[in-house]
Amino acid sequence: MTTQTHTQHHDEHAAHAHHAQHDAHAQHAGHAGHAHHAAPAHGDVPGGLQITRDGYTLELAEQIVDAGEIDFRFRILGPEGAPVTEYDSIHDRDLHLIVVRRELTGFWHVHPELTEDGTWRVKLALPEAGAYRAFTDIAPRALGQTITLGADFAIPGDYAPQPTPQPARTATVDGYEVTLGGELVAGEGRLLTLTVRKDGEPITDLQPYLAAYGHLVILRAGDLAYVHVHPNGEPGDGVTAPGPDVTFHTVVPGPGTYRLFLDFKHGDVVRTAAFTLPTVNA
Repeated sequence: MTTQTHTQHHDEHAAHAHHAQHDAHAQHAGHAGHAHHAAPAHGDVPGGLQITRDGYTLELAEQIVDAGEIDFRFRILGPEGAPVTEYDSIHDRDLHLIVVRRELTGFWHVHPELTEDGTWRVKLALPEAGAYRAFTDIAPRALGQTITLGADFAIPGDYAPQPTPQPARTATVDGYEVTLGGELVAGEGRLLTLTVRKDGEPITDLQPYLAAYGHLVILRAGDLAYVHVHPNGEPGDGVTAPGPDVTFHTVVPGPGTYRLFLDFKHGDVVRTAAFTLPTVNA
């Protein structure tokens, strides 16, 4: 996986996962100045599948862009059709932009700047032709909660689609080895633990990145149903250790095969480890 330089209380009893979910959400809600990501309610549409939600719309400046470094631009339109300019912070940012290739073989997590006219802009280097999707995690101040909007765009040219990578429990990036423990169960909360090592030695001095020791984005192959999870605990809470384990309480919206992208920071560099994991029966 490509290195990104710009840029995710342990509950031991899975049978009580709904209590862990409540606790994790309470922890996120308690972060000063931070909104939090709530799991979809039963029967709700999973995050990222809609370009419009709760009256808010993701409007890309262009649906067809060139390969290479581009000035990626978009707006969030509110219920009255005007660009939204006031947001509550979600882990130190007013907006998180996630861009992926639709077959989930490429991933970018970046943070655009908001201009006075309500346009978000960021330099984004996309290497090759293909079909892509952009996701925006936002908490419009007038709405009072976090939502995720998604929109497709494309890069023209010779396109050679690739299969979703095979399931694996270990990922390597820049000499770091990250292992994945835990299972995904459709519609039920489970704990996932990501363990970071380098040269066989556990990393115990992970650096905070966006107010957490890791950020985990989970996407379902096929429809790109989206989940963004923050770890249980936070830096400076007196309980959470800076590695080697980073634990997430995770709920996925249904059965399928998922790609998991973990952002972690060490040595002043943000890196991304990617995994493929199918759901299992409870």
